[in-house]
Parts: sequence; structure tokens; C-alpha cells
Amino acid sequence: MSLYHEAASILDETRAKKCSIKSLVYTVKKGKEWKSDPKALFALSTEAAKWSEVLAEVVGRSGVLGVERMLSPTLALVLTYDLFLSKRGIALPASHGLHAAVSKHKARLSAELTKARLRRGCATLEELRVKINGGSVLSDGKEGSRKVPRHPRWVRINTLKTTLDEQLAGKFAEWQSVPTLREVLQAASSREQVYRVDEHIPNLIAIPSGADITTSVAYRTGQLILQDIASCFPAYLLDPQAGEGDVVDACAAPGNKTTHLAAILAESREHPRTGNAKPGKIIACEKDAARSETLEKMVKLAGAAEVVTVKAKQDFTKLPPTARVAANVAALLLDPSCSGSGMVGRDEESSITVHLPSTTPDVSTGRGKKRKRPTPAAALKTLAAPPPMERTTEEELPPDSADETAEKLTARLANLAAFQLRLLEHAMAFPAARRIVYSTCSIHAEENEHVVVAALRSQVAREQEWRVLRREEQVVGMRGWHLRGQRDGVAAAVGFEVDGEKKGVEVDVKEVAEACLRCDKHGEDGTMGFFVVGFVRDVGETLASNGNGGVALASGDGESHGGTNGDDEAWEGFTD
Repeated sequence: MSLYHEAASILDETRAKKCSIKSLVYTVKKGKEWKSDPKALFALSTEAAKWSEVLAEVVGRSGVLGVERMLSPTLALVLTYDLFLSKRGIALPASHGLHAAVSKHKARLSAELTKARLRRGCATLEELRVKINGGSVLSDGKEGSRKVPRHPRWVRINTLKTTLDEQLAGKFAEWQSVPTLREVLQAASSREQVYRVDEHIPNLIAIPSGADITTSVAYRTGQLILQDIASCFPAYLLDPQAGEGDVVDACAAPGNKTTHLAAILAESREHPRTGNAKPGKIIACEKDAARSETLEKMVKLAGAAEVVTVKAKQDFTKLPPTARVAANVAALLLDPSCSGSGMVGRDEESSITVHLPSTTPDVSTGRGKKRKRPTPAAALKTLAAPPPMERTTEEELPPDSADETAEKLTARLANLAAFQLRLLEHAMAFPAARRIVYSTCSIHAEENEHVVVAALRSQVAREQEWRVLRREEQVVGMRGWHLRGQRDGVAAAVGFEVDGEKKGVEVDVKEVAEACLRCDKHGEDGTMGFFVVGFVRDVGETLASNGNGGVALASGDGESHGGTNGDDEAWEGFTD
């Protein structure tokens, strides 16, 4: 089956080139396309790589490679992973050659897996699984040795197709509602069916990380979308409403935030803020052709095509603010390319070392016995023994020095921040725009608070009278979020000099910091690292409170006048 051969080739290339699995799977080179579903390929390759240290011991000590000529070390790893650790087992008929090559040695492989587990001090396979995922765990507060995952699976109820009540009475009817997120996290290892309705984002629930809803009809038809809670902040903070004009999603692919905007806008049509409300639409820009196709696919499957107009291969910075299509743009969502330092799994995945099993099994018992025992390979011998092969070991990439790493990071952040500021200034130039939300999945102040201050001090912001959306003006869920911007980051940016002299615009450090929202990457809120802030301009406008306690921007005539990604983010189905 191509899935296993392709996953094995991904692991081989990861080791050889020291590159990320995600980039290999989703950055398809000309003339080379995967036969397997990219999502399945990425999942299998990543999990096999994470488990490779354990599985290398299991396969190597079992002696399977000494007798099964059709198995390469990486092919043996991915097949063994699916045999013992995936929910569905090996996705091949039992009679298939690859399936048979591994499954006929199941007893010995299972025994070696048990030994590997015990060597790591784990009483159960589930404990070993949590230990393998040890980069994202926290104590359960009861037993010092027990750990539970930090991150649940966040499920957004797509109100374009269903409602929260319908899903709680349907898909989650047999699940138990729990009052705290910690209870969801603690249930992750035992895979109990529990959920918690989020208190900050409407129509969002948290379920255990081990729960799989991707095979359900609700997920496959777009009623349920896997989206991190932090990724839901931008659309909810922007809070687009019917009657206020159109919305631009400037960096739209893969489409989670776009479809979230569409759901909020569609719901608002029933209770518009202004009298003679016009429907309003979302203009989704994506400059990359392949990602544009992904965006169009997700918009269609989510039922958002009526609300969203996809501008395929459209670079937002090349969209003139005075263009006819922009004449009614009242709000913009900017989620530009960033360092991705807040993404859960990105740094872990990029540092994964793929361990390979030895083709010559270790036959020492470590007990000093004089009696010779048959080697595992001899016990398994069904074919003529192949000539011995050189043992393969993992190769470590020499780390950069601390100075070099810091220098490279500083330069990269400076380049990203310059691009992000250019994007913000372009958005602020849309003549009828009244609201902008800017977000990144970065933990660095250089891409966050520093960019906010620079934008406020820009010429276009001064001319158009843009300011931050103050905390007390934000919708209730965002106003109540406890993590705000870094005051030190804002203060540092305020002290920056440009061309030898400080900018002339005064910035209230406390106000700006309080206007910003942050999410901790490995905090107890179960989020990835994230930053979001809103900008508003109320020249000639009146601020009116909406039903959520946020601000509505209505012109005097009762009508508003119009006017994600991470570096290698790719759509993997309805997920964040």
C-alpha cells in the first residue's frame, strides 16, 4: 500500500535532510504528488517518528529485519506503529505481503514492546503514550508521577449547518458535561467521553485529546470543525455584523477563521445592529494558488459559499483600498505569516529525531548466563539469512551556537515584523474601514506588541485616527479573558527611536497592553501560543453597545459604509 511506503520515504528524507515532516508532506514538489491522503500520511509519519526511539528497540531486538527482506527499517517502524498503537491497526488486508511480514511476528514484537515499556517505568501502554507526548503534560495534582495532556481537542460547532443544542443532543448525547477544563484533560488518558462548553467563545467545546470525532458524520459534513480556541479569538473579537458592511479576510487559507467569520455574520442577520441591514459579505484573499483551492474547498464544505467570496491568487497587499470591490469594506481580519512559535507541536515536530532499528539484533541477556540461547533471528528464521548490514544509527544535526541562533532569530523576527506592519498599514488605508483585528500564532513581542505600537505611530494611523479597541469595548468573552498583552513589550516599543528621534504619537502603555489578548502555549487554558488585538476608528461615528456588550460602529444615517497563518500552514481537514 502506498501509505506505508510513502510514510517510510518521508521518515528517510526527514533524517537525511533534517527537515520537518509537515513541510515534506504539504510542500509538494513539481512532478511528485502523494498517492495517499496527506492528512493520513502526515499523522502516520509524525506518530511513527515520535515513537521511533521505542519502536527501534522493539523491531531491532525482535530480529524481524533479519528475516523479512521486504521490510526496510523505516517501513518496519510505520507498520509496527499501526499494528500496536493506532486505533484501526494496519490498514491492509491480512493477506497482504506487508501486513503478513509484520503480523506473523506479532507475539515477539508484543513481548519486546512490553519490555521497552517496563524499561521506561510505565505500568501501562497508556502511561507510555503520555510519556512519549511528554512535551505537553501537566500534573493531575493527585499523584506526583501521573501526567495528563495540557491540550484538549477544541471543537467549533459550525452554526452555518447546525447548532450547539443539536450537537449536544445528537453527536454528544451520550457524553458527560463537566464543569472544568482540567476534568477534560484528566480524561484524555482514559479516553472518557466528556466535554466542556467554553465560557469565552460561543459554540465551542473541549473534548479529551484522545477522542476521535473525525469519522463521525457531523465532522465529515462540516457541522463540526476542529479549531484551537485561540484561533477562534480573531473572528469573535472582530464580531462582524449585518448592516455594517463587508469584511476582508486578508490571509484566509486554510479557512477556519474565514468560516468562523461567516458563521458570526450569518447569525447576526437575524438581529442586525442597524435598521435596514444589508447582508454584507466576506472577501477572502489568498495569494497562493494551491492554498486558494484549499480555501475554496473548505468554504464549500462548511456551507459558507453564500457568505464568502474567495479571491483566489489575490495578494492582499496588491488589493487597492480604493478598488470597487473594497468600497464597502468596514472590517478586516489580518492573520499574517509569522514565526509560528506559539503553535503546539511545531517546535516539537521540527526537533524530532527519527531513530532506526538495528538490522543486527542485540543478543546479550545482561544476566551473565553461560548457556547460549538462540538469537531472535534464529528463532524467526523462515528465509535464508541475508548478509549482515551495517548498523544504522540516528545522526544529530550539530546545533548552532547560542549567539548564531539568537542572531538568526532576531533577523527573522525583524523581517516578519516589517511585513506584518506593512500589512496593517495597508488595512488602515481602506477609507471606509472601521475595525481591524490583527493576530499571530507567535509568542514574541517583536511580532505582537511592537507591531501594534509601530502601527499606532504610523502616518496612516495618525491621519485616519486609528486606535486600539479598548478592553471595556470588547465583546464579553474577550473582555473577560485573563491574559493580556505584555506591558514590558509595549513599553519597550514605545521607547524605540526611528531615524534618530522618537515618534511623536503618545501611547498609553497600560491601555494598549490591556487591549491586547495573549494565550500561553503550555498554560492551563489548553491553548496554543497566540496574540490578538483590535483597532478601531470612530471619526464621525457613534459607539453603540451591542447585545454582547461590545461596540457597534454605526454611521449617522443608520448604515455603515464599507470601507494563518503560520509559515507552512496547510489544510488538514476541518482542524486548526
